[in-house]
Amino acid sequence: MSWSGMRNKLEKEYLAGALRGHIRYYATSYSKSPDHEGRAAILLDGKEIIAGCYYNNWLKAELFPRDERYERRMKEEMAFIDDTAVQLGIFDQQSFYEAFSIFDNQSIEESLASENMLVRIFAILDRRVGKRRLEKIRREIDGGEKTFREFFAIRAAAEGMAAEAERER
Repeated sequence: MSWSGMRNKLEKEYLAGALRGHIRYYATSYSKSPDHEGRAAILLDGKEIIAGCYYNNWLKAELFPRDERYERRMKEEMAFIDDTAVQLGIFDQQSFYEAFSIFDNQSIEESLASENMLVRIFAILDRRVGKRRLEKIRREIDGGEKTFREFFAIRAAAEGMAAEAERER
């Protein structure tokens, strides 16, 4: 599937109605780069919330020790993206495409439970996650990964749940 097809599905088919026009997905390949590598980002009202670039990937060798998880990352060509990788931008457009493929080919429940942070981000912004499920996630989210909590807060605010929580206090 082409990037424009992926973006169309993410922004029009999957994205929650309250976020349409606010969330944009971005991925590009640099044609003058030897391997046509590039970057990817998720934007909220034109501001990048997360962004990753292939040229940041040199950090992964220094940040991630050569343990079982590191070997799995290398074997899966960065299909496994965790909170550290997202916060440091140690992912690229290929990781973004892979995460979309995983997300697009499994249930929303599996996506919400995925080890891949990008897949979980796509899922929390998905229209199939309703207010009841968001409430359940809110009760379980304390102490979770920072990036996922940020995207949960964006979704909750868009659904008016932040205001509801304030009224209940």
